[in-house]
Amino acid sequence: MYLSKKTYIGGEYEHRNVSGEINITIAGRKIPIRLNRVTYIEERVAYWRKANHIHLWFVENVQNGTDDCGSYSVTHESIKKLLKECEEVKLNKNVAAEILPTASGCFFGSTDYDEYYMDNIDYTIEICEAILMLGENEELYYSSSW
Repeated sequence: MYLSKKTYIGGEYEHRNVSGEINITIAGRKIPIRLNRVTYIEERVAYWRKANHIHLWFVENVQNGTDDCGSYSVTHESIKKLLKECEEVKLNKNVAAEILPTASGCFFGSTDYDEYYMDNIDYTIEICEAILMLGENEELYYSSSW
């Protein structure tokens, strides 16, 4: 389960005056990246494993009920809503099943409202707060892969 951030660079358009080069090394091999050829930079900002309650939230609130391992645009309003619901569960674990219910399924992990569940709530709160501090210029995408 991944949340990614795409930042538009538009380096291919001369009027944007994008210049420079980034040299990265992958497996000992240096690879130059010319920024005037870069359209977007995509970064992974969150990774969950078997946090089925968070996945279900994205399916219901971002993916229109479709669970197909696709990539879906996530608005900052959605991040605010997820943050609010995680904070409610953190304040009162007794509402967890109502606000952020677990989901069973292949590769989905435990459906218990246990320490692991709450650890994912804490992690999701941290991620949402960090994203909201960035502002609204970046595009966000959620995807999952089973």
